Amino acid sequence: MLKVDIEHAVSFTGHRPERLDMPEETVIKWLEEQIRKSVDEGYRDFISGMQRGVDLWAAEYVLRLKEEKNDIRLFSAIAFRGMENRWEKDWQTRYYDVYKKADDVIFVGNHPSRAAFFKRNEWMVDNSKRLIAVYTGAPGGTKATIQYAEKHGREIVLIDKK
Repeated sequence: MLKVDIEHAVSFTGHRPERLDMPEETVIKWLEEQIRKSVDEGYRDFISGMQRGVDLWAAEYVLRLKEEKNDIRLFSAIAFRGMENRWEKDWQTRYYDVYKKADDVIFVGNHPSRAAFFKRNEWMVDNSKRLIAVYTGAPGGTKATIQYAEKHGREIVLIDKK
């Protein structure tokens, strides 16, 4: 298992596609800008929670960027084995593609549960200095992750919904 360089690590949090209140294209473009900006500022390790939507879009862009900047790394932090089993086929395909190309994969929990997702989110924040967040104001894991990051003094880059 590789060790994440916390001082130079970024994690992602955000909603699944059906919970966004803005176009996917807007979110993806913003994520790409924030990831590139983070690389320009010296961040080299990126942690994705591997969920549908924001997590996988960010991971896919990190992998594309890695082709031109081979000194960045992608870590896949997964709540539990089989997390993707009930997803639509196209999301499963994207998940497996990222999974295979990640520099390291960490299974944070051992069993399927809501708690495993929160444990994974806390692991991501604990192992990064910056959190890039797509948050609409809705309750749930994204909100809890942002609150956890605030409590632990992490830098939070939040999408401007305007």
